[in-house]
Amino acid sequence: MAKKRRPQTKAARPQADDAQIAVVGAREPCPCGSGRRYKACHGRQAAQAVTELVQRPFEGLPGEADWVALRELVPAATVELHLKDGLPEGVPSVTLATVLPMAWPALRRDNGAVLLGLQNDTASGDISRDLADTLRRALAAEPGSPVAAERVPADGPRLQDLLDPEGPFAPVVHEGFEFWIEDAQNATGEVAASLERANEAAIPTARLAGVDAAYWCETPEKNHLRWVMTHPEERLLDALARLHAAGAASLGEGTRLVGSFRAHGLTVPVWDLPVAMRAADVEKPAAAFAERLGEALASDAPLTQEERRARGGLTNRQVTLS
Repeated sequence: MAKKRRPQTKAARPQADDAQIAVVGAREPCPCGSGRRYKACHGRQAAQAVTELVQRPFEGLPGEADWVALRELVPAATVELHLKDGLPEGVPSVTLATVLPMAWPALRRDNGAVLLGLQNDTASGDISRDLADTLRRALAAEPGSPVAAERVPADGPRLQDLLDPEGPFAPVVHEGFEFWIEDAQNATGEVAASLERANEAAIPTARLAGVDAAYWCETPEKNHLRWVMTHPEERLLDALARLHAAGAASLGEGTRLVGSFRAHGLTVPVWDLPVAMRAADVEKPAAAFAERLGEALASDAPLTQEERRARGGLTNRQVTLS
């Protein structure tokens, strides 16, 4: 009879560094060598990281509201990023992009420039940490190569640790995704196909110049204005209710405040606009609304019965994107 194999003691089991643990099926043995199933070992840590959602991942960054808009609302846009410690040698620029070809998390161009994709799925509940990890790896990647997604260390830096807190954040909205490549007209293969598909699906969008983080978009039946605001949610909803009850919440004839949604800890009021109303036509009405909103936000008076009804209508139509 063959001898029974003695179980390995904890000291004798092969050990692996956390960063080297591969992701496997939940019921498979954990690659760390503990003898337990992955879901009961390192998989538990991964699951916990996924569920620990950071409500405002872009808080503290310049242009927080625009970060949210570019993540959730804008099809094609870029922003030059400014690093806290300056650009590394061989990296002429770092650019945030809404999406990259074939949904790459990041791309290091042939000339060393880095493109960081914003609208990708992330591995943890902290988008800022996921993006920071991708950015660090992109800065060290070989020129001319994409950067794949990886599991993010729980104690890794966040964007707030890497980006200059005083640096400008100035989004540039594009009609299409030609910014993906330096010579878009001569694109071929998978990149060309991906570019064509992306351009066909892009909704015409423009950022208003006179107010912060307000984006006009065109759809077949009606246009919309979606305005990301950083005011505390409860106070903002009170202010919007005051204006709605007073008949002062619209942006002009044929427009209507239809509700709001939450995204990454911020509130985004939404207006329906007539098809004929272009982005330039919204500039003055939006600036005037911003003044009325400022006055409503400054009020501490209790809501009237009509204002409470208006607030209830707004909150009943509110949804959360993230």
